[in-house]
Amino acid sequence: MKAVILAGGFGTRFSEETLHRPKPMIEIGGQPIIWHIMKGLAHYGIKEFIICLGYKGYSLKEYFLNYLSHKSDVTVDLGNNSSTFHQQDTEDWVVSLIDTGAASMTGGRLRRVRHLLGDEDFLFTYGDSVSDVNVDRLVSFHREKGGEATMTAVHPHGRFGHIQVSGGRATSFDEKPDSIGGWVNGGYFILNPSVIDLIKDEDVAWEAGPLRQLAESGKLHAYEHQGFWACMDTQRDHRHLEELWSGDAPWKIWN
Repeated sequence: MKAVILAGGFGTRFSEETLHRPKPMIEIGGQPIIWHIMKGLAHYGIKEFIICLGYKGYSLKEYFLNYLSHKSDVTVDLGNNSSTFHQQDTEDWVVSLIDTGAASMTGGRLRRVRHLLGDEDFLFTYGDSVSDVNVDRLVSFHREKGGEATMTAVHPHGRFGHIQVSGGRATSFDEKPDSIGGWVNGGYFILNPSVIDLIKDEDVAWEAGPLRQLAESGKLHAYEHQGFWACMDTQRDHRHLEELWSGDAPWKIWN
């Protein structure tokens, strides 16, 4: 199974960092968040990636083109213009880096890589969130339901303290609630390529048009993920993920 990862947005809510690099290249524990996403997917055998580039896409190209040198010790012979790599630590991934336009919407980016997908189901996700979702179970759920699209539904972590109020009194307070209730789109879709036909042009947001059409026609299923999920939208989110990585990061499911 192939994975398509969105990595082309401007990241305007994270402008302190994204002024110089796209959000998927912001590091957690010394590695870009997109690397964390790919390591998690590779744990389940997904090792062919199509990355949809846009804003500052060259930085992702440079990262993967020089991946071996980033991850290995190296001796450079300047006189002979040659390099020798030692203790190579690399991955058996195939990564396609596709320019999908600086201003394309999420649906438009997916539409632009349709020719690389063939006819088999594929995984589609965002380049700014990490999770411990069990991809094997997600794929099995999708196939059991027999639909054209499956979305991973998650409970978002509470950003603010949660108060229970009764009769004008605060009866309880939780500074960092694990969930604020309700389900939201956590990405990690399993899709049949036929759904891309719902995207008519590059100005279409996947979430606004096609996803609603699939839901209204009964072709969208929701896999309820009860485990960890976090989106990196702000500096606060980034600090939280860094803190988790320095301890026991819930999304680190690989060895």
